[in-house]
Amino acid sequence: MTIHSDHPFVPAEGDRDQLRRVRGRMPAPVTVWASGESTQRRGLTVSSLLLAAGEPDRVLGLIDPDSDFWESEPATWTVNVLGAEHRFLADAFAGTAPAPGGPFTLGDWTDREWGPVLTGTAGWIGVRLDEAEPRQVGWGLLVEGTVESVTVGDADALVHLRGRYRDLGHTE
Repeated sequence: MTIHSDHPFVPAEGDRDQLRRVRGRMPAPVTVWASGESTQRRGLTVSSLLLAAGEPDRVLGLIDPDSDFWESEPATWTVNVLGAEHRFLADAFAGTAPAPGGPFTLGDWTDREWGPVLTGTAGWIGVRLDEAEPRQVGWGLLVEGTVESVTVGDADALVHLRGRYRDLGHTE
């Protein structure tokens, strides 16, 4: 048996999706969108999102239409902005890391009017689904919501860049 340093499932250089490669070079926030309460909680790691200031403030995100989060048909949810210490939790909500008992057993969660809030984040946003019907954009659904609550936390936000989590640290 020979052990190679190459990843066996990565396409050859010329066969790679060029848009995905460019997107991977753009820093993206790492958030968990969460809804429900108690045993009915559902969540999903989301990095494709936009916060739009205005009257009213809005949140837009690309959501996996087959995710437990979206299949629960949330009318409200929280956007939890993860910090550096939440790397494993982000993977668990993305479905790429094990979470015996479910991902909500990781971290300290509190149920709020909009959904579960994780303690120790860079902040969280309470959102209500807009009446506009979500539409298919690429592989995801473009979901729009109105911001009803914003809380800024003390942690520095975690970002995803070139396939890895990065802690940009405090820059002031």
